[in-house]
Amino acid sequence: MKRKIGIILLFLLFGCQSEEVQLSEDDKFSQENSVVIEELNEPSKPFEEEVEEKKEKETENVVDSKEEYEIDPNSWRVVSKQESDKQIVLLTIDDAPEHYSVEMAEQLKELDAGAIFFVNGHFIQTEEGRDRLERIYELGFEIGNHTMNHPNMGQLSAEEQEKEIVELNDLIEEVIGIRPRFYRAPFGVNTIHSDKIIEKEDMIKMNWTYGYDWEPEYQDADELANIMVHTPLLSDGANLLMHDRKWTNEAIQQIVNGLREKGFVIIDPGHIVK
Repeated sequence: MKRKIGIILLFLLFGCQSEEVQLSEDDKFSQENSVVIEELNEPSKPFEEEVEEKKEKETENVVDSKEEYEIDPNSWRVVSKQESDKQIVLLTIDDAPEHYSVEMAEQLKELDAGAIFFVNGHFIQTEEGRDRLERIYELGFEIGNHTMNHPNMGQLSAEEQEKEIVELNDLIEEVIGIRPRFYRAPFGVNTIHSDKIIEKEDMIKMNWTYGYDWEPEYQDADELANIMVHTPLLSDGANLLMHDRKWTNEAIQQIVNGLREKGFVIIDPGHIVK
């Protein structure tokens, strides 16, 4: 009898120990699982820092959409009308739309960089030229007047000067539906009479701060990009002059990226006011 009782007690004791072991294993799994869930739900510090850096990078080189600018009539620089600690630049492309303007516009669009394309009237006399102008405008770029035939305005009569400007304004309006807001004189030659026409047409006149792509030593993409980004003339408000040229087209991405790497913001010319 005692032997039977002993066996029963041993059996009960063994069963209790097994249950304790089982509960212990279950608890251990539950605890481990809980830790894993907490780790998944709680972002690590490096990840948070990475997100913050990404946000900062996305907002870098971006101007407030409400910000307005004007052109300084003495230096031709672009000036913010609001207080800002950002360094800004304006991109402009002359002699559009000859061969490369559309491709340049497409690259700038991809880079989210604004620009003014100054049009020569003799490039939009054909259907192909008008299609190019329309494409540039549809991509969201400002269109400027660079005269019908690119003459030296100082060598023309008052009547001829007016025709060079107004005739092109009319032609551009026929193509894109609006008259251009900006005027740049060929060779930077402005006259008393052309100024009167610009005022009458309610346009914004500008020349430029610097440009290099017509000089032989910079008719190479790498050389041009380097001087455009590293020239001592580059400073806050610089008005950059470029042209519809093969090497400029090839350099445009390097120029934009280089300017941004130096901390410059490329403004939207649509925010320039008179």
